[in-house]
Amino acid sequence: MSGHSHWAGIKHKKGLEDKKRSKIFSKLNRMISIAAKAGTDPEINSKLKVAIEQAKSFNMPSDTIERAVKKAAGGQDATKLEEFLYEAIGPGKIAIIIEGITDNKNRAMLEIKQILNQRNGKFAQEGSLRWQFQQKGVVRISLEDNPSINKDDLELEAIELGAENVVWRDDVLEIHTKPNDTEKLKNSFDGKNIKILSSELEWIPNEEISVSENDKTAAEKLFEALDDSEDVQNFYSNLKE
Repeated sequence: MSGHSHWAGIKHKKGLEDKKRSKIFSKLNRMISIAAKAGTDPEINSKLKVAIEQAKSFNMPSDTIERAVKKAAGGQDATKLEEFLYEAIGPGKIAIIIEGITDNKNRAMLEIKQILNQRNGKFAQEGSLRWQFQQKGVVRISLEDNPSINKDDLELEAIELGAENVVWRDDVLEIHTKPNDTEKLKNSFDGKNIKILSSELEWIPNEEISVSENDKTAAEKLFEALDDSEDVQNFYSNLKE
């Protein structure tokens, strides 16, 4: 979770328990519903296309995805949903960006405020921390999914295809690009029969910071609590792994 999207960490966990999977499906359902408000054709609506691809990467059933899109098209549920973005300071003064989708912003804000207060964190003024991050397109590729490619070749391929930066996190290559180039980069890998683990827009910290072991443990507990919140979709920090 440290320094990047918490979705990335979840994707690598095998055999998610039913309760956890159900919660993830609920969040993905909201993501699809709110994306579909801008149009139900994923070939035209890139936000919806990303949401559907992310749902499929978690093995969300196709009929569940279709129902979420149809509900949004019919004006059901999705009209009540709103997106939010909060900035917060966590243990060790790490910066955190929290993204979410909710049907009640006041409730969501109070819940997140309580989570932060109980775990040595607090809300920050809007815009006071966002400058420490840049929104980037992030494409992830796992060596496990592409056994015929070695690390050096994959990294070189990413650079040749226009990556701005590449970071190895264990056996997963995290490739950063300009937001508008995300789909183009993904399609380039698809054209070379390289399997993509995920492709989405994320907030990337300009610089990751180290904290004490106590603060790091406290931060991980804070991240777990945010992850458990129904309204929180994603969060990012500048905590160094």
